[in-house]
Amino acid sequence: MIVIKNVKNMDLENTITCGQIFRFIKEIDNSFTVILCDRVVNLKYINGELYVDSNNEDNLEIVIRNYLDLDRDYLSIINDIKKIDSNLKPILNNSIGLKFIKQEPLECIVSYVISQNNSVRNIQNSLNLISFNYGEKVIFNNKEYYLFPTLDKLSKINSEEFRECKVGFRDKYLVDIISAINTDMLDINKMYDMDSEYALEYLMGFKGIGMKVASCILLFGYHKFDVYPVDTWVKKFMFDNYNIFGEENIRKYCKEKFGIYSGLVIQYMFNSKRNM
Repeated sequence: MIVIKNVKNMDLENTITCGQIFRFIKEIDNSFTVILCDRVVNLKYINGELYVDSNNEDNLEIVIRNYLDLDRDYLSIINDIKKIDSNLKPILNNSIGLKFIKQEPLECIVSYVISQNNSVRNIQNSLNLISFNYGEKVIFNNKEYYLFPTLDKLSKINSEEFRECKVGFRDKYLVDIISAINTDMLDINKMYDMDSEYALEYLMGFKGIGMKVASCILLFGYHKFDVYPVDTWVKKFMFDNYNIFGEENIRKYCKEKFGIYSGLVIQYMFNSKRNM
């Protein structure tokens, strides 16, 4: 186990459970066991210190700092947003400590393709089945866990096998998108350096990835904070609080009003509503 000290403004529960990731377990001691791309970790936050245990302690602090984006000053960002719109102060104050997880892009893409018209429980179930059937087994704290499959393993899964993992109609999308990644038609590393608007168009060029899925992938997998999904709740919030109706108008307003922080603002709104 390692202890990462002086971790300020950390709300571990909100960070883990707010819908960014799907493969985690809340333990009876209120810690969280999370399955990363190459290891399993258990996280517990107490009085400014983050306790991290793992089956693989290689570069563990570096891995966790990157994964939980611990070195970004989110409090300064929140204060900047308050200056832009002071009416958001209650919402922003309710989200202090919420970090944006930096997911591994491959799992993030697969997760959000599966998320289309789907419940969180079903998404979790599908991802766990895919990992159980095709991922590497890991023993941690005397329990079995399964890492998300490598691209090589995923590329060998056919539509019928995906359907057996309860992905439903998304099976063909997954086969095609994974094939595109495997042949570099969809370059998942290239998107880090893309302009957000171009990255959205690039992702939506692949069947099975619409605006909402592409936005989630770019926000949660690539930390493009000026991108965000517009769902039913966002539409209701923007109409009730800003008298703005329609996805195109919402995107235009947020881009002009909040700029590079648009995605963060939307997530803070969602998190606050979720906790009320």
